Amino acid sequence: MDLKFLRREIVFGLNKIHLGLEKFGFYPRYMVAVNDKVIQQSLSAFQQATSVKFISDRSAHLLPQNAWTYHLATSNPFQRFYTDITLGLHEGYTVTHAALQIAYYMGFNEVVIIGMDHRFATSGPANSSQHLTGADPNHFSPDYFRDQNWDAPDLRESEVSYRKALEVYQADSRRIIDATLNGACNIFPKSDYQELF
Repeated sequence: MDLKFLRREIVFGLNKIHLGLEKFGFYPRYMVAVNDKVIQQSLSAFQQATSVKFISDRSAHLLPQNAWTYHLATSNPFQRFYTDITLGLHEGYTVTHAALQIAYYMGFNEVVIIGMDHRFATSGPANSSQHLTGADPNHFSPDYFRDQNWDAPDLRESEVSYRKALEVYQADSRRIIDATLNGACNIFPKSDYQELF
């Protein structure tokens, strides 16, 4: 996909988005990461980024809170979706769910998701800590988790989170649209990104 059109949009970049920015041709206004491994592995990139960053409070010791970095309470979520992130944030087994809560709180009426493939070549139980040897076959960059530890995805629980996010958005007359090219997630209404933008 040619993503240069995102230069004109308000973009939330997730996790290791920094690995593709030169190729993608845009820079995100916001960055979101809640997985401890991702934050630790990308610490230098997060420190250098000029985006406003939202990270899990578990990693607060790595990246101090300031005008460009906000810590989100993810430790003891009581509900699946928070409309007020000052009260907490449910990770939802996927950073996309975290970003949807932030976008809702910030007042966005329409969120378009791009790049959520929702398929992984992996073995072992969901949420288990694993070590990936060699190139990463699951993300946009082979360096994403190359020779690093990562947490196996939990697609079933991710879908539970997505359904809740969609329910909350729709109840408030807001929209979530999945414009991922050939994405495997069937929770959100689909659209062609070229028609949307």
